[in-house]
Amino acid sequence: MIELDVDLRRAGGFHLSACFTAPGLGVTSLFGRSGSGKTTVIQIVAGVVRPERGHVRVAGETYFDSARGIDLPMERRRVGYVFQESRLFPHMNVEGNLRYGERRAGPARPIAYDAVVAMLGIGPLLKRRPHTLSGGERQRVAIGRALLSQPRLLLMDEPLASLDEQRKAEILPYLERLRDELKLPILYVSHALEEVLRLSDTVVVMADGRSLAHGPVSDVMSRADLLPVIGRFDLGTILDCTVKAHDTTYNLSTLAFADGELRVPLVDQPVGAPARARIRSRDVAIALSRPIDVSITNRLAGTVTGIHREEGPYADVAVSLGRTTLRALVTSESVARLALEPGMPVWLMIKAVAVDSRSPLFDAPQVVAPKAPTPPLEALRPVAPRPEPALRLIASQDRKQGRE
Repeated sequence: MIELDVDLRRAGGFHLSACFTAPGLGVTSLFGRSGSGKTTVIQIVAGVVRPERGHVRVAGETYFDSARGIDLPMERRRVGYVFQESRLFPHMNVEGNLRYGERRAGPARPIAYDAVVAMLGIGPLLKRRPHTLSGGERQRVAIGRALLSQPRLLLMDEPLASLDEQRKAEILPYLERLRDELKLPILYVSHALEEVLRLSDTVVVMADGRSLAHGPVSDVMSRADLLPVIGRFDLGTILDCTVKAHDTTYNLSTLAFADGELRVPLVDQPVGAPARARIRSRDVAIALSRPIDVSITNRLAGTVTGIHREEGPYADVAVSLGRTTLRALVTSESVARLALEPGMPVWLMIKAVAVDSRSPLFDAPQVVAPKAPTPPLEALRPVAPRPEPALRLIASQDRKQGRE
């Protein structure tokens, strides 16, 4: 488990006050706008920045505790750090950069060199210099170097921010593979909602130096009170689903969730695989009776549970399907015309093409991780951590195997 509760004041009036816990496996994203304090948090975890008050604990080991006078130096914290820029040594080839990471490690080498090279698909790059690599290739090498330092925790600070969309699509599958195959906690900083939804199990939402909320992605990123951070037009509901069927005739897939099914563009995952879908409130329409003779594929019955009228023309309508609440962003005029009020039965309509194809875990980029033979997973797994009081959340690898 990762436990953090810190305060820090800096010149210029910036005040960081962050408090959260995260599971000891999977990806925990720090999400927020630029200047919200995300990078400062992971710098505190790494030991680059010293807070004024608080504590930081990872897997039961105290990295910092102001009350007890504990402040472990960086080299004893065993963290790997991946920056926005790859920061590779230009005078070394790829292999030299990777071996440098090995030299920083102790005698125990549970994360094997050959396994990392295979997992990140960088075997063909070993003799090349950094200036000959694409941005995505450089970041993969930087990740490999960090892993070969044998970290207990991997910190990733906006690793895709400097890449164009094509390079992001190239590297995202490798990050997913790292998340799923390497039993290592990852703190991932990003202001890109699509990355957070695709990669994360847990999210910490930050704004103005404060941690506003933390918990499972599907819970936190569906909260209407976080609208100022997420944005009105990106607010919606995150659904944890299972792939139920594929229709190759029309290139559609059926996803099952707690209260029904969704038809979405064909996804590159087998039947039975977990998936995460985002339904933005702006893409949900409301009808008073069951829609017929319409092109919209997804029609779900529910009950209005709340109406929040915002400044301007918009209103946010919450509709319960049972265990799931979806939101519809409509005009206040529509609320008045339909005479919507809590307790009313309604039908929701969601276009299949409106389900965000960039953010779900089932997104299928054109560039995928190669299927070349990989060393046994045991070669990738760090030494088992000491027993710890676990905040038990369903990580992606647990979802795949049906564990809780």
